[in-house]
Amino acid sequence: MPQVEDVVTKIIAWAQVHGIRIVFILIFTFIALYLAKVITKRIFKSLPFKDNEQIKRRDTLFSVFQFVFRIIIITVALIMVLSELNIEIGPILAAAGILGLAVGFGAQNLVKDLIGGFFILLTDQIRVGDVVEVAGKAGFVEGLNLRMVTLRDLAGNVHYVPNGEITVVTNMTKGFSRYVFEIGVAYRENVDEVMEIMKQVDAELREDPEFKDDILEPLEILGLDKFGDSSVVIKARTTTKPIKQWRIGREFKRRLKIQFDKQNIEIPYPHLTLYMGKDKDNQSPPLNIFMEK
Repeated sequence: MPQVEDVVTKIIAWAQVHGIRIVFILIFTFIALYLAKVITKRIFKSLPFKDNEQIKRRDTLFSVFQFVFRIIIITVALIMVLSELNIEIGPILAAAGILGLAVGFGAQNLVKDLIGGFFILLTDQIRVGDVVEVAGKAGFVEGLNLRMVTLRDLAGNVHYVPNGEITVVTNMTKGFSRYVFEIGVAYRENVDEVMEIMKQVDAELREDPEFKDDILEPLEILGLDKFGDSSVVIKARTTTKPIKQWRIGREFKRRLKIQFDKQNIEIPYPHLTLYMGKDKDNQSPPLNIFMEK
């Protein structure tokens, strides 16, 4: 059994040197990951960002930097562990380079995603906390990195959109937001009177302590927009803080409906007028109506 004893002795001797080193490498890796997260968070939190838009950009950059630091720390730790296992790193790096080249031809979408994500971050198109529409999906931006954008829609569904699929970004909450109203009233109504009621409702809304801080400008009435089949449409818009446009828009329409009811302003629904026509003698054919019980 001397050979077995020699193997055990070698294992114990290796563990006493390299094994302990590997354990310390793993411990320091977890510590480094934790410190990188804490220090990065404190650095970004200490930046003098007070505006909501700046805070969104800060949170987005924080998530990206944290992801990059995590990759760097894990890579360094892996290299150190391989060296302790007496595995030559040079051939592995060379093989990884060749493998990366081969994979690169088959992973063009991944490269496209990374490049797209880099330019999205560089040009500040999307930030965590925005409401955007990308690649046919719309929702609240919960996550953003070099690989993909994570959206959560109104129904709570989560959409993972690769950056390479994003060709057009519609950001609905950058800087400020607007809600566009298309108010339809009956043809018999006085359009100027309806516009005055809309201005009154807006003035009351901007004086309400619950809503006034979210409204940036008075209601802008663009005028009579179109003649519909059963109504005339007045177009207007309100300017709000980011993401607040839907809240303000719903409350405005609720109050406007109440005022229309008080002022007996008709909000029409689609209806049909039958016209029987007239012949050359200016006579209309009879309209026969049968009622059945």
